[in-house]
Amino acid sequence: MSDHVRIFDTTLRDGEQSPGASMTLEEKLRIASTLEALNVDVIEAGFAIASNGDFEAINKIAEQSKSAIICSLARAAPGDIERAAEALKPALKPRIHTFIATSPLHMKVKLQMEPSNVLEAIHSSVSKARSLVEDVEWSAEDATRSELDFMCRAVEIAINAGATTINLPDTVGYATPDEYGAMFRNVIERVPNADKAIFSTHCHNDLGLAVANSVAGVIGGARQIECTINGIGERAGNAAMEEVVMALRTRGDILPYETAINAEEITQASRLVSTVTGFTVQNNKAIVGANAFAHESGIHQDGVLKAAETYEIMTPESVGLKKSLLVMGKHSGRHAFADKLKDLGYELGDNAFQECFKRFKALGDRKKNIYDEDIIALVDDEVATALNRIQVVSVSTHSSTKGRAISDLALQIDDENVYTVAYGAGPIDAVFNAIKELTDLSPHLVLFQVHAVTKGTDAQAECTVRLEEDGRLVNGQGAHEDTVTAAARAYVSAANKLFVKRERQAPSAVG
Repeated sequence: MSDHVRIFDTTLRDGEQSPGASMTLEEKLRIASTLEALNVDVIEAGFAIASNGDFEAINKIAEQSKSAIICSLARAAPGDIERAAEALKPALKPRIHTFIATSPLHMKVKLQMEPSNVLEAIHSSVSKARSLVEDVEWSAEDATRSELDFMCRAVEIAINAGATTINLPDTVGYATPDEYGAMFRNVIERVPNADKAIFSTHCHNDLGLAVANSVAGVIGGARQIECTINGIGERAGNAAMEEVVMALRTRGDILPYETAINAEEITQASRLVSTVTGFTVQNNKAIVGANAFAHESGIHQDGVLKAAETYEIMTPESVGLKKSLLVMGKHSGRHAFADKLKDLGYELGDNAFQECFKRFKALGDRKKNIYDEDIIALVDDEVATALNRIQVVSVSTHSSTKGRAISDLALQIDDENVYTVAYGAGPIDAVFNAIKELTDLSPHLVLFQVHAVTKGTDAQAECTVRLEEDGRLVNGQGAHEDTVTAAARAYVSAANKLFVKRERQAPSAVG
């Protein structure tokens, strides 16, 4: 059996199902380009039947893709499968991923189908998909709570019908590593045509075991891992791509498997997904968290200074992390700024570069030391908001202990400048009230959080806002040296996504 493990990234499909993580077409195209730079084997670009937005995203990603297999999800229904094939027409390497539940609970309660009817549906759906594309993946939804005998029959039928990849997902994050690895071993040993397909893991993190289960699945015989950047996804999320990749790379002594991932692109991909979704990466997150390579304990610091490997099992550079240097400031010119962006992994068009440089110079006037993290936050924020319908033009607030706060706010909405004055309990409340007045929105504020990008009282603020309207959840993120302005940009970012989400409501999909 080959020691190569395919990386199947579902950030754009399962990841987008995270509450509040809806992405625009432009954002999906940016992430898809980043995934190709990472050299993932498969990009699951969406669920074609879900909405016209998903169909268009899959179609456009298929058009721009140069190397990755582009995949669309489809239920075991002819209409789903035909829609997926249509969306994938421009792809150099198209894949249809069809699924149906195989656990007694799902078959009885959700599908209301007899097991024999499920087996018939597997044969007909996979056959239909295979008549349209050569590469077909079949998933046994809720595999870890399925009866082994029945699942073996289902897998055999799927392979006979033309499935080239078999996915056995831990849809509800229920399994333990021993159980999950044993399931793959048993299925591969018992299914007579198992050698004709690649087996795949797809693990959810409800018990915090998604990465461990994915690795156990590979040990059990799987040669594809389905995962997402930063581990985003339904409920508690999916297996984090950066974690499974670096686990295999770092522990090659006991995990003799390899992937094709360009690990040096991991940090850049993590930051992009965080910015687009508004989901801040927790500081203690493995591989890409702010503290992943930080050392505060005196004992640890002493050890790292003597030899980094005393407390670091991988280098920061191996995942594309560059140390922060105090080399940029208000006197830096365009050429130096362009070189710094290149060093940080950014390639911007002229308009985007000019806007970012303008914000960089303004930041330099207000902040003595500009760190790499400052520039990353600035550029990510600018690029993420450049195409939004609503833009923050100017913010002015006044507050005191003696009365209500007041906010003067100017926005650009569909190329028209609008202005208002609003009051609130504090400056943040006032500016949010002003935005609601100008946009005619009245969502519920679910979450507002702020963190400093770097140290010091002059640090840039990075704000995250989560809004809810009629069951729709969206996140927005904004960065600025002024906290109130950062909050305004975050709220406007979320408001833009809310407008998009009003127009597209996707049905639930496989886990």
